[in-house]
Amino acid sequence: MKTFICLVFSLFIIISCQSKQEQQTPVERVTTTTSQAKPANETPKPTDFKSYWYGGKAELSSYELKQSKYGKIREGEIVLIFVTEPFSLSKHVKLDRPNDAGDDKITVMKLNQVRKFTTGIYDYSILTSTFTPIDYKAHPYTLKSTTSIQEWCGQTFTQLNLNGATYNFKHFSYFESEGDETQDIDVALLEEDLMTRIRIQNGTLATGDITLIPSTIHSRFSHKNMAAAKANISKTLTEDTIQYTIRYAELDRTITLDVENKFPYKIMKWTEDDGDGLITTATLKSSLLEPYWNQKSIADEAKRDELKLVH
Repeated sequence: MKTFICLVFSLFIIISCQSKQEQQTPVERVTTTTSQAKPANETPKPTDFKSYWYGGKAELSSYELKQSKYGKIREGEIVLIFVTEPFSLSKHVKLDRPNDAGDDKITVMKLNQVRKFTTGIYDYSILTSTFTPIDYKAHPYTLKSTTSIQEWCGQTFTQLNLNGATYNFKHFSYFESEGDETQDIDVALLEEDLMTRIRIQNGTLATGDITLIPSTIHSRFSHKNMAAAKANISKTLTEDTIQYTIRYAELDRTITLDVENKFPYKIMKWTEDDGDGLITTATLKSSLLEPYWNQKSIADEAKRDELKLVH
């Protein structure tokens, strides 16, 4: 009799445990799953991308900059501002009334890169803006990229606009040897849009041999004409990051991009090596999601402290 009672009691415990496991909530299941290591380049759920990039905020990230310039490493700072916005396919500008634009409306990932550093008594301030379609399968090339460089000697401005099979390139400079220039460059990926592609494409870049239009900052600093060049992209995975290495075949230029290996695939660090023995590095300091365009008050300056901004 005692044996029978023990068997019945044991069976009751087993059934109760199974019932409790079956009644585990979806949240508990997610918690159990996400506690395990995720593989690199895991495709995020569409809701993750939508809630992060269409939530009415921009991603603001500050970086400690060590810039190679004039044979020395200069201290400085970079801010990356990633945000999605409605864009005009025909005019290549942000739409004021996107609901009225019809088929001319496209959503882009905009990246504003603000780079500041000092050389001796005077400083440099550089702004690069890149506009890459979210729907990269239907629109595989960046629509527009601009770079303005200001320093105490003067300023330059460069713009590339996609026009069918070419980029319409315009450059304006205070240097006599450069002057004003307009030309067409065969369409290719832009070095400027590597970061936007990483964010849009779930941390991935196509690897192997490619044609790449080098950075306009590199072109201006080296005083070389803009032209597409052969390059190779390779990938190395670590526990926390995906590192992409971009090597130009005929230019003495190598770039590395360290990307976190989970959504939202933030840019953690990058380097630029132009073969002068000095390597430019940018290392993440802080990152926030903020509707910065509405934060204009004196009180909002506290956000600059959160971003650890110096300049």
